[in-house]
Amino acid sequence: MTLKRAPASPWHREPFVWLLIAIPLTAVIVGFVGLALAIRSDDGMVEDDYYKQGMAINRMLDRDKAAAAENLTGTVELDAARHELLVRLTARQALALPDNIQLKLMHATRAGFDRSLVLPRHADGTYRAPLPEFVPGHWDVQLTAQDWRLTGSLFMPGDNRLVMRPAVP
Repeated sequence: MTLKRAPASPWHREPFVWLLIAIPLTAVIVGFVGLALAIRSDDGMVEDDYYKQGMAINRMLDRDKAAAAENLTGTVELDAARHELLVRLTARQALALPDNIQLKLMHATRAGFDRSLVLPRHADGTYRAPLPEFVPGHWDVQLTAQDWRLTGSLFMPGDNRLVMRPAVP
């Protein structure tokens, strides 16, 4: 007795063969799409001058420590009626206040709205500038001079007064 085999169909008519081809082919296609996206997009995460940025962070920490040593605090008031931003500084002992200070207003999620203001000192010891426009959201605020820095945060709309302190205790 002889066994007869059913006639074999060509390989390209077998669905299991196409399944075996489709899985690696899909992986190759997804890999090329990922490569194209990686080449075209700039994620901006890697900095070329990371050493310089690390040194700048150390300088900021030194400025924070200097402000903490002087027990320096600042009060920022946003006066919408007068369209004025007013800053008052207080310290534990008589501190020579600079003629100008820099106020950085940084939006937490959109860098395009960031502002940097130079505030001159007035005769009464306060620093003033025209009130900038604020987009709603969370704002990080830095008040800096040559040798110290104060930080704080605002939520707009709503906050009209902010007490700023050094970032380190």
